[in-house]
Amino acid sequence: MRQLISSGAPWEPIVGYSRAVRVGNVVEVACTTAQDGDVVTGSDTYTQTKRVLERIAMAPTQAGASLEDVVRTRMFVTDISQWEAVGRAHGEVFGEIRPVTSMVEVKALIDPRLVVEIEATAIISA
Repeated sequence: MRQLISSGAPWEPIVGYSRAVRVGNVVEVACTTAQDGDVVTGSDTYTQTKRVLERIAMAPTQAGASLEDVVRTRMFVTDISQWEAVGRAHGEVFGEIRPVTSMVEVKALIDPRLVVEIEATAIISA
């Protein structure tokens, strides 16, 4: 069974993607930013990362998972020198869960106000 989770964003059907997809006990959460409609939460890396992680936490829940089920995160940042701010926010959420992760610097994100984008994979324990 394939469960599609939507955020209701108008570009989901245009681009052809889901906020998250659950197949069996695996939940994949799409790359997530601090953008809510036209608003970007925070101009600094730490605040944006906190908002991204809040948004990520919602998707697994809708699919019957929790943050404790997250086994991987991938972090994309526009300025790798800000890794400590991203890492601190990530550690506040995942410090005990400790999924595998990567942090990669990218040239740009879809909106120049955005500085971090994160995706996650969760595996629901049977």
